[in-house]
Amino acid sequence: MDFDLARVRAFVAVAETLHFRHAAEELHITQPALSRQIQALERQLGIQLFERDRRAVALTPAGRQLLADSASLLAVADEINSPRAGVISSSADFAAGSSPPPRSER
Repeated sequence: MDFDLARVRAFVAVAETLHFRHAAEELHITQPALSRQIQALERQLGIQLFERDRRAVALTPAGRQLLADSASLLAVADEINSPRAGVISSSADFAAGSSPPPRSER
């Protein structure tokens, strides 16, 4: 299953605000477009993420679980997409100011 991270980000915005209009404003998209993204994500996952009525939005148990899981998922995606992706960031490889190990040791 291909996972659309834009839909996950849209879900997180709604889950954190519990308000479609406010989340849409935060994402700089229209409320109907946001609603379509959430509905598409629910269809893709085969679960209902929100309880909705005309006045309130609440997370379902599945929505609460996805919100908890989304933080690590989006953090990994952001790390992969960062400009520094692939740059050595661990001091275990070599200390700043020292020479990298010879090629035969890499």
